[in-house]
Amino acid sequence: MKDIFVTKPSLPNLEDLIPLLHEIWDRGVLTNSGPFHKKLEDSLCDYLNVPHISLFCNGSIALVTALKALDITGEVITTPYSFVATAHSLVWNNIKPIFVDIDSQTLCLDPNKIEESITSKTSAILPVHVYGQPCDVDAIEEIAKKHKLKVIYDAAHAFGVKCHCGSILNHGDLSVLSFHATKVFNTFEGGAIICKDYETKQRIDQLKNFGFISETSVTNTGINGKMNEFSSAIGLLQIRTIDDNINKRKKIDNIYRNNLKKIPGIRLYETLSTIKTNHSYFPVFVEIDYSLTRDQLYFKMKENGINCRRYFYPLITDLEVFKNRPENFGNVKFTIATKAAETVLCLPIYPSLSDNDVHNIINIISKYS
Repeated sequence: MKDIFVTKPSLPNLEDLIPLLHEIWDRGVLTNSGPFHKKLEDSLCDYLNVPHISLFCNGSIALVTALKALDITGEVITTPYSFVATAHSLVWNNIKPIFVDIDSQTLCLDPNKIEESITSKTSAILPVHVYGQPCDVDAIEEIAKKHKLKVIYDAAHAFGVKCHCGSILNHGDLSVLSFHATKVFNTFEGGAIICKDYETKQRIDQLKNFGFISETSVTNTGINGKMNEFSSAIGLLQIRTIDDNINKRKKIDNIYRNNLKKIPGIRLYETLSTIKTNHSYFPVFVEIDYSLTRDQLYFKMKENGINCRRYFYPLITDLEVFKNRPENFGNVKFTIATKAAETVLCLPIYPSLSDNDVHNIINIISKYS
């Protein structure tokens, strides 16, 4: 079997890309909010049903800028069960992450454990929509209002996801997307911040462009976070096929579910019935009644050319960069997050993955049941 990875980028048709490249070359505008950049912002606002969006060169810089845009300081409550960029964005802003355990069903930040961690230094909550599964946004909003806290959602996995009231991206003060090559919607590298009013968008756009408010005036210590015209062109092409690509992911998801649910010791991650998901990941949990441990199955899959991922392992708090910090987050126990990190295995899922490859993956897992 050929090597298969947990995800493979969705690529636009080269025949469609070439005319856009000619436009970029002919105009000579490669960056600094060019025509494709502006068109992509408008297209994404329409597709995602959000009021304002600011494009970025990647999701990490978008997270860093989102915190800066809202003047977040002191302490921020967040999750240990995420990609390390979530916590890095806080540290880069000289903010202390306060990690809280996760909900056992959604694996998102547990609202019931937030309030006990709030102190006089807490200024915000930074939850993560894990695997595209939304956090309990209503409960988090209630807590935030009660304690006068800002809420910034790390929505890297949640492109196009809808909850009980529409786009999940309209919750919180800001939502941050990633358009990395591994995501459902990608611009090779890229990201975005969603906000609710034009004044906030203006501040975000200034911060991502060094803090310039005019050709000769800089009023903020900004950063270079702009998306270029080539990435914007890729995004415009991706929008054309995004619904088809999500439907192909859904088909693969169904094949996995219909077959893996029969295997003892393999537990499926269930999305809430009220959610329209984007099928961005397909995590399973390898439990004690399976014949192999999660890591043993992980390496068996690699032997067969199947490159799964242990998202998210280790926990952020178990990584050297955080374990060795003076705050010593290691003194806090995250029971549910630890169990998830030790048992999760994300299987390959992407639009071009063939049915035959999906069934080969299922057969390998079945072999050791």
